[in-house]
Amino acid sequence: MRLSGRSIVSYLLVTLCAIAPTHAADKFTLANGGFGLWAVEGTRIGQQAGIFAKYGVEVEVYGTAGAGETLQAVISGSADASVGIGTAGVFGAYAKGAPIRIFGSNFIGGGDVYFYVRTDSPVKNFSDTTTKHIISYSSAGSSSNTITLALIEEAGVRARAIATGDQPNTLTQVLSGQITIGHATPPFGLKEIEEGKIRMIGTGNDAPSLRIQSTRVDMVGLRVLLERREPFLRFVKAYREVLDWMKSDPEAIRLWSANTGIPEERSRRAAYDFQPRSASDHLKIGGINEIMSGAVRQKFLMQPLTTSQLEDLIQIPFY
Repeated sequence: MRLSGRSIVSYLLVTLCAIAPTHAADKFTLANGGFGLWAVEGTRIGQQAGIFAKYGVEVEVYGTAGAGETLQAVISGSADASVGIGTAGVFGAYAKGAPIRIFGSNFIGGGDVYFYVRTDSPVKNFSDTTTKHIISYSSAGSSSNTITLALIEEAGVRARAIATGDQPNTLTQVLSGQITIGHATPPFGLKEIEEGKIRMIGTGNDAPSLRIQSTRVDMVGLRVLLERREPFLRFVKAYREVLDWMKSDPEAIRLWSANTGIPEERSRRAAYDFQPRSASDHLKIGGINEIMSGAVRQKFLMQPLTTSQLEDLIQIPFY
């Protein structure tokens, strides 16, 4: 078959496109302390759903033991960013010179952190606690740390607060009687509640000041903003599309349930009952003054951040 001049050019263009290497997606590594938590899980299920790929972005997510380890990962550069990290800890680390920035609010309020006791415990509510009791949080600077301290200040909790690490370890300590009150974020622990092993006695929203605060934020390393700003902004666009998708498409619950091995109905309860849409506004850091007041009282900050410091720390893209 003889090709015309125009056909030859078209043939060559098609052939060259076929053999030309495709551009690799821009990869971002995220260290997340609240692995398995609905408000944090968007990065993983968004990757599975192909939403990040639409923006030329690839996401690799790994879990950490808590806020301290997460902060260190981003500060050191071993991770590019994190979603769902305790706000007070981020404020405190920034005040000490950590090269980190906030690019959005992750969760407003304390309603998705609940506290529980063994079913046979005499403690029925927070006001039943005494200095003989122990209440848990994961690690210093975490959202559960902030919430526990706020409950002690505002909700009549008189128990001593100690760090107990991750949720499975905390549950073991509660069931074995080492501590009185454990903390958890759904869906973790809902199975044990259904089985009658533990009983919920309250949530972080029992501390009134927390109800308007962004207790968790999304954080990025300054190096990423300076050196990879354009691909990072594509990551943010993709991530926000993921957040909207999670609120509207049942497929998100199905993916989350498959990842965690937790039945869909229990996963749905965790997502919608404990982490409602009203608690998710990525563009707004709620209760900044209240966050700083609490961080100073709880010694995450020596003094409130200045207006110029806040403008430097909080760099939320608007589009």
